Amino acid sequence: MTAPASPTKVRGETVLAVDNLVKHFPISQGVLFKKQTGAVRAVDGVSFELRRGETLGVVGESGCGKSTLARLLMRLETPTSGRATLEGKDLFKASGSELRRLRRNMQMVMQDPYTSLNPRMTVGDIIGEPFEIHPEAAPKGSKRQRVRELLDVVGLNPEHINRYPHQFSGGQRQRIGIARALALRPEIIVCDEPVSALDVSIQAQVINLLEQLQDEFGLSYIFIAHDLSVVRHISDRVAVMYLGKIVEIGTEDEIYERATHPYTQALLSAVPVPDPEARDDQAMIRLTGDVPSPADPPSGCRFRTRCWKAQDVCATQEPHAVLRAADPHPSACHFAEVRTR
Repeated sequence: MTAPASPTKVRGETVLAVDNLVKHFPISQGVLFKKQTGAVRAVDGVSFELRRGETLGVVGESGCGKSTLARLLMRLETPTSGRATLEGKDLFKASGSELRRLRRNMQMVMQDPYTSLNPRMTVGDIIGEPFEIHPEAAPKGSKRQRVRELLDVVGLNPEHINRYPHQFSGGQRQRIGIARALALRPEIIVCDEPVSALDVSIQAQVINLLEQLQDEFGLSYIFIAHDLSVVRHISDRVAVMYLGKIVEIGTEDEIYERATHPYTQALLSAVPVPDPEARDDQAMIRLTGDVPSPADPPSGCRFRTRCWKAQDVCATQEPHAVLRAADPHPSACHFAEVRTR
């Protein structure tokens, strides 16, 4: 199974552009007459570009909006405002046959390999289901052969096509989920913490498989995770989210070696270091205070209530992730600078 070649597809060109994406979930009170009293700002002005053939890692604490971002891009949630451009089309304005075509080009690998597969369906039916929705993707009579090819591509035995999900391990189930995502030959795959439920040794196998498939099919990944070590291994660029906003974005080397935002620096300081001698040299940053509620985020910089650099300007002016003279890459901090140990 090989990806269709196209002379118009150039590695490095933008395949997905997200501009000021917002998703607020309303908070209501009352039984008979409900009244909106506020909103949970899950995603609050996210912008980025995804290039062909690259992996964009998205990291942050639980509740920062990573999974909501994934659901928005898959049109499983309707945004409050903002736009996402795929193939030159606004993903959130598309409908009917146009939306159907765009959805074929963007697929998803779920977080939990146990609940993401229908236990009443065989592996062949699960992987072949996309062909029922998009019959043009598999010529009549070739569906079963395509499913066997997909099983082989992800490292599973094609002879197991009639087995059920409960007959596979967690790592094998996630491979089935990856095969399902590959069925329609998409350009973009959104991976929502695809290895967080797996053992460490199995995580490495799945990550290596994703990298192999990326090279073979020219895929672009949005890889969402909270494990910074995993993200570093697979990502070309990394976006760090905090309370619904991207606070820093840059290449893998810029984020992990020259991070300038205090929140990113705090996250990196908490990553375990296998070398005992190097571990002694690393000063861990301990954040004080609780994570603010996304229903009532702080004014100005949202990280200021936990930041050791916070000053008066941080409460009155919101910093934006733009290039500054002192920054090697965009960082949403008034006092962004590389940390010296």
